[in-house]
Amino acid sequence: MSGRALPLLFLNLGGEMLYILDQRLRAQSIPGEKARKVMNDIITTMFNKKFMEELFKPQELYSKKALRTLYDRLAHASIMRLNQASMDKLYDLMTMAFKYQVLLCPRPKDILLVTFNHLDAIKDFIRDSPGILNQVDETFRQLIEVYGSLSAGEFQLIRQTLLLFFQDMHIRVSIFLKDKVQNSNGRFVLPISGPVPWGTEVPGLIRMYNRNGDEVKRTEFTTDGNYITPQREGSFDLYGDRVLKLGTNMYSVSRQVETHMSGSSKNLASHAKENVAPNPLAKEELNFLARLLGGLDIKKPGGSETGFRLNLFTTDEEEEQAALTRPEELSYKVVNIEATQDPGLRAELARIAGELEVAEPSPASSGKGEDLLALMDGL
Repeated sequence: MSGRALPLLFLNLGGEMLYILDQRLRAQSIPGEKARKVMNDIITTMFNKKFMEELFKPQELYSKKALRTLYDRLAHASIMRLNQASMDKLYDLMTMAFKYQVLLCPRPKDILLVTFNHLDAIKDFIRDSPGILNQVDETFRQLIEVYGSLSAGEFQLIRQTLLLFFQDMHIRVSIFLKDKVQNSNGRFVLPISGPVPWGTEVPGLIRMYNRNGDEVKRTEFTTDGNYITPQREGSFDLYGDRVLKLGTNMYSVSRQVETHMSGSSKNLASHAKENVAPNPLAKEELNFLARLLGGLDIKKPGGSETGFRLNLFTTDEEEEQAALTRPEELSYKVVNIEATQDPGLRAELARIAGELEVAEPSPASSGKGEDLLALMDGL
């Protein structure tokens, strides 16, 4: 498992979330000022400097439940609200889109180009907000600094870590089904044509060498695919042509998107049952961490602001039906943590914390990921 996969997972899933929210805000004809506020608030929270510093520390991936809770906090960082069914659908679309992108990356290093495509699009959402743009550019620079010098082997380990995270997720998505890149069982169809990875040759030639390393024979063979050599490598700089299209906004053209549970995902429900009930000790740790950080509640509209509910379904009836038909074992239950602002309680907890010896957490700790959850509450 790579300790460098988490920032790429978080940023790419966050990019997909913003694509979907932008499409739904337009589809529901939300006034432009409100829509911009929602996008700006979420992006500001997502790229908070302190949060990014924690995110970029080498660490294992969080559990699916902890990560889902993180995005629930993020989606509600503004005046917009999503109910459980819409939040489930949003998370399904996010995860399946990025899983598809990781599977189709021509080479492991191209996961970084996919991330840059997401960040380029996010910058376009906030082009009129220079302060938020600086936050995103700072994350860009962190990515270049941390990942720019990694070897091909390290990127391969990152890719394997991401695929392990996604391996049991087989949600059918209408866009993928219509484009025939996903089968009815929720598994993706990998192409056998198209550009080969940068720095490699089109298949069809076998070279044989002697013990001295001299080429002694060539044999050609035919392939079933129609492969081509890429014209150039995508740019890994702050600005530039990424060449690779994976990670760009597939919702920029208005398309209705539906998700469906595949048979294999339903079969996994029995294995997920033990994770449905939240661990009470983990919940207490969440509450404790949130209090220490002086965490904030989910943002509520203030003053003249009026909140609104976003629906990821065509009608309220469809949303209600989805909530009823989704298997309980596969509906992410978000653990609510109490991020109180009581200064007296905070001071008491700080005193208690000062008397404690904090041991190094073990990899198997049930509280893994809870530090970032608490930090997200404090933004």
